[in-house]
Order: sequence, then C-alpha cells, then structure tokens
Amino acid sequence: MEGSELSDRQFEAVLARLDRLVTELARMNARDERREELVVIAHELRDLNESLQTIAYAALGTQGPQVRRRRSG
Repeated sequence: MEGSELSDRQFEAVLARLDRLVTELARMNARDERREELVVIAHELRDLNESLQTIAYAALGTQGPQVRRRRSG
C-alpha cells in the first residue's frame, strides 16, 4: 500500500475524527462568544455601580454619611 492511499476504514476513521474536531471547535467558539458577552455585561454593571454611588453621594448633599460605631464590651 502506498503512503498516500487510505483504505475505506481509515478514511472513515479520519472523517469521524474531523467531525469530532469540528464539533469541539464549534463548542469552543460558542463559549468564547459567551465570554465576550459577559465582559460587556461586567463593564455595564461597573458603570451602573459608579452612577449609583454618584447619585447616593449627591443625595447626601454637603454632609457626609453619619456612621454609628458599636461599643465593644
């Protein structure tokens, strides 16, 4: 048998392996797309948090927050 020829059985094995690789690559691409979406969501949440903090401090006006400390003992 020459080096460049494949039997039907070998050819089917190669095709099956290629199918598994294509499936795995599609799964990895989907995971990567979800990860990119999560990065966008995290950025939006960070911006929202900063905005809420700004609003909270603006609502306090010129006085700072009043913090009561517990007495120990």
